Amino acid sequence: MQKRMLGQGLEVSALSLGAMGYGKARELGDRDDMIRLLRRAVERGMDFFDTAEVYGPFTNEDMVGEALEPLRDQVKIATKFGWDIDADTGVHHGGVNSKPDHIRRAVEGSLKRLRTDHIDLLYQHRVDPEVPMEDVAGVVKDLIAEGKVRWFGLSEAGASSIRRAHAVQPVAALQSEYSLWTREPEAEVIPTLEELGIGLVPFSPLGKGFLTGKIDVDTAFDKSDMRNSVPRFAPEAREANRKLVELLAHIADRHRATPAQVALAWLLARKPWIVPLFGTRKLERFDENVGSLGVQLSAEDLYEIEASDIRIHGARYPEEHMKRVGI
Repeated sequence: MQKRMLGQGLEVSALSLGAMGYGKARELGDRDDMIRLLRRAVERGMDFFDTAEVYGPFTNEDMVGEALEPLRDQVKIATKFGWDIDADTGVHHGGVNSKPDHIRRAVEGSLKRLRTDHIDLLYQHRVDPEVPMEDVAGVVKDLIAEGKVRWFGLSEAGASSIRRAHAVQPVAALQSEYSLWTREPEAEVIPTLEELGIGLVPFSPLGKGFLTGKIDVDTAFDKSDMRNSVPRFAPEAREANRKLVELLAHIADRHRATPAQVALAWLLARKPWIVPLFGTRKLERFDENVGSLGVQLSAEDLYEIEASDIRIHGARYPEEHMKRVGI
């Protein structure tokens, strides 16, 4: 698989697999299947995997640790701290917590669950307005000096927070939502990353599944599916947003590709330091997404996308969640 360079010398596979959507509890029937999928992804050349303590909490890291322990020297694992989670019980109290002592407890728990002596890329999951960014970066700097962490990352942070963190401990990557239907980072964040030499790991590159073309106004989600609360997935928004999927399908036909592959290829064409992060439960979908590395969009394709000026309807998060991004 092709490689890409994020910031601070962090080289990874050009695509990353996120584990958020599965294996969150031992009783789930998909746990063994997902462990096999993670290991097969390594066999196919992927070496960059993403999890977080809050996924579960804890059970997702535990699954990723079990899956990748035999392959630890072949992979780079990213995880995240920053929510107010009890380090002993896993109870999520709600809200964020990046107090220095809490970060250290979170990292010790992640190391244990991931069955490793170091975390390759440690993200602050959300900015904590109550803790100066300089203090957060300082703790991570110490953890790097101690050998427990190798690279520092931020998630959904705004340009000011990125600069403040980077001045204390150079940031290797920012993880934020970015795709053809979430382009807000282009205004301030992406120029800041380019200036500072920080990589971007965009999550939801396929618009939480919408850009695959397999979701329409009649699609029903499981009661537990977070998309039920996302304004962008309201029926009227889905109907309006189909215009973007139709454009992707049109371009995909030229390349004998799928809309998902075109959406990923668009991200890959934006900057050489962008590494899209996708999730899937199926090996065939994994192979489809990796196939995007072979789709080379032409100048005509890229112009057609920009010239379409399609307006996306609906917010990407419920209002309460939007208060925690871009700080």
